Amino acid sequence: MFRGRFEHTIDEKGRVSLPAKYREILNLNYDNRLILTNFDHCLLAYPHEEWLKVEEKVKDLPLIKEDSRAFKRFFISGVSECNVDRQGRILIPPILRNYAKLERVVVFVGQITYFEIWNKDRWDELLSKVTEGDIFNEVAGEIGL
Repeated sequence: MFRGRFEHTIDEKGRVSLPAKYREILNLNYDNRLILTNFDHCLLAYPHEEWLKVEEKVKDLPLIKEDSRAFKRFFISGVSECNVDRQGRILIPPILRNYAKLERVVVFVGQITYFEIWNKDRWDELLSKVTEGDIFNEVAGEIGL
């Protein structure tokens, strides 16, 4: 399970080290393939096996619905398979780095079966909205916290 958040530095070539805890999860439960795609101003990173479950759901979206077609085009066209190298790094393609505005410092955010990769400034902005508003309390109440 991918949990927690971690800050790492991305180099000028787009290489970034995965958090040690995430590498451990991948080594114990999955292979070295991560599937990255664009979503909500960040990148989603799925172990290959988890990504296959997502693809099954996406492929069943109705072709007749314009919103479904638009979502599928954006989401699937952004996919890039990234292998974790021996140093525990991935190379994020330029098109995905540009979309998420990944610069010097990035934030890895665990989401149980996948994780997100954020531009630090965007992440900080999102985090302040969640903690300063009622979003956290509303959703916490929905799950009985």
